[in-house]
Amino acid sequence: MNVLVVGGAGYIGSHAALALKRHGYEPVIYDNLGAGHAVLAQGFELIVGDISDAGKLAPILGRVDAVMHFAAHAYVGESVINPRKYFQNNVLDGVTLLNAVLDSKVRKFIFSSSCAVYGVPAKVPMTEDLPRVPVNPYGVTKLIFEQALEAYGPAYGLGYMNLRYFNAAGADESGTIGEMHTPETHLIPSAFEAIRGQRPALEVFGDKYPTPDGTCVRDYIHVTDLAEAHVLALEYLAGGISQAVNLGTGHGHSVREILSAIKRVTGREVPSRMAPPRAGDPPELVADPTRAEHLLHWKAKRSLDEIVATAWKWDERMRMAKK
Repeated sequence: MNVLVVGGAGYIGSHAALALKRHGYEPVIYDNLGAGHAVLAQGFELIVGDISDAGKLAPILGRVDAVMHFAAHAYVGESVINPRKYFQNNVLDGVTLLNAVLDSKVRKFIFSSSCAVYGVPAKVPMTEDLPRVPVNPYGVTKLIFEQALEAYGPAYGLGYMNLRYFNAAGADESGTIGEMHTPETHLIPSAFEAIRGQRPALEVFGDKYPTPDGTCVRDYIHVTDLAEAHVLALEYLAGGISQAVNLGTGHGHSVREILSAIKRVTGREVPSRMAPPRAGDPPELVADPTRAEHLLHWKAKRSLDEIVATAWKWDERMRMAKK
């Protein structure tokens, strides 16, 4: 089966392409390289193009059997400052892609959604039936695209899965692909930047939350586990009902616990300083992965220490490549 991986030169998309290849699929990567990197698509067919270009998409969609859509802007803070950018790409251009899919024979669509659609959750662990009340434009755009799929699915016979990610982290065990964000905002690679003196210190946003140590708690999932769930979601669509599925471990870790894990794995202390809490940051976001376990027969396998170790291995490789 040929699978179009839209945004496949990005962090999660590149890992999904690798997982597809390992399971015998033929991934075709489509990316405008605005945030993605050609180096992450090495070994795959890479077509440089934008999701707004229906004419370019049409012949490509004619030779694939399914689509995985990762091409979205994903910085919460930026979405508040520049919502136009987010609604244009994540919604308007995303629907252009969706319409191009409808004009083809493809009827399997995997969407890279986010737990941001829930906003501040009414309960934790978070189940898929919680109200979707996003608190920032990024989350709103993810919700709108989910709703588009919910409307298109029954109307046009499109099988889809809305995969709601929690905190993707780590890198492939091979050390060949990993995070390459500019600027870097994710906690673990930001901590590595502090260790290496690339930033004065890691800012810890708030220590008065109602959590065991006062810092925010998040559900960190190894990106390889996340990628493997996409392959299983594709297999599920062979006969399963379209729906949303949370992808997380079911276990949360605080910022301080992450810093302790980094010290434990790397032997390096992370220089850090306290900063005011960020507006809208929920104290705790942890998935209930029961639906994923039941429908996809999927469960996250890799530990927090494995997340840190693989991320560090990738960071070391990138550092050596720059010398």
